[in-house]
Amino acid sequence: MPELKENQKSTEIVQDSQTKELLSRSLRYMNAGYCIHFTGPTGVGKTALALALAKRRSRPIMVIHGNHELNNRDLLGDFSGFTSKKLVDNYVRSVYKKEENVTETWQDGRLLEAAKKGYTLIYDEFTRSNPETNNLFLSILEEGVIPLYGTKKLAPFERVHPEFSVIFTSNPEEYAGVYRTQDALLDRVITISVDYKTPAKEAVILSGKLGIKKQDAKVVTSLLAELRKSCPDRHSLSLRSAVMIAQIARDEKIPMKGTNEEFQQLCLDVLQHKLGLCLKDTHDNPQEEAKNQIINVCKKL
Repeated sequence: MPELKENQKSTEIVQDSQTKELLSRSLRYMNAGYCIHFTGPTGVGKTALALALAKRRSRPIMVIHGNHELNNRDLLGDFSGFTSKKLVDNYVRSVYKKEENVTETWQDGRLLEAAKKGYTLIYDEFTRSNPETNNLFLSILEEGVIPLYGTKKLAPFERVHPEFSVIFTSNPEEYAGVYRTQDALLDRVITISVDYKTPAKEAVILSGKLGIKKQDAKVVTSLLAELRKSCPDRHSLSLRSAVMIAQIARDEKIPMKGTNEEFQQLCLDVLQHKLGLCLKDTHDNPQEEAKNQIINVCKKL
């Protein structure tokens, strides 16, 4: 069974009432035959949501990560080599017959395998792939067939398994390395926006993920929430940064208190460079300003 092989801890999701309701709605849409598209800034848990939703379908899971080099051969497959079959016939002593056949070996691509076998496909950050490559999904979602153009296979298409479905994730178009999605593709999926949660809800997630006290988690998430106010590029200060701070503080026995100097230094090491990049267009010395903001916010926690 194809499964997500990445660090499992990074894809687990703590399900509060809002998340559970979102997953329940999304599952209903998928049961009705529609594909889901989670979109939003990095670090809000889109991939974790996609994995949690896919697991609810109780089907094998296939994962594809979008990138600009992805092409039809990666998705559909290609001939991967040759196999030979040799037959030697010496049944009649006076007759020696040798026959050898060489045939090309086809290897299904990940999309073709998932579509034929009815997997749930998670297409993570699909807008990082070239739109021409993603055109394959138009036929899949509209006609229930996967076209095999560009291959040497004799059949023009393969029928899509009735249990096959796709969960797309993407970042906003203003992100670097992201292509604009075809309107025709977006018209065939249900797009759900995912954004940052409140500090209290992020604290619940952080507490459940790392096994720390909610009060300690709230210190970290409140710090991030306050710093995001001066950071137009908010995705730089995602929940991933909060996880880094809280996990290191937990493992190294650093008190999660804003007045603790060791905790302040940890926050500076994790956040200063990221926040400084956000402030580079508004301050002459963005890194120094970032340092001051982090220390000041810590002292107020």
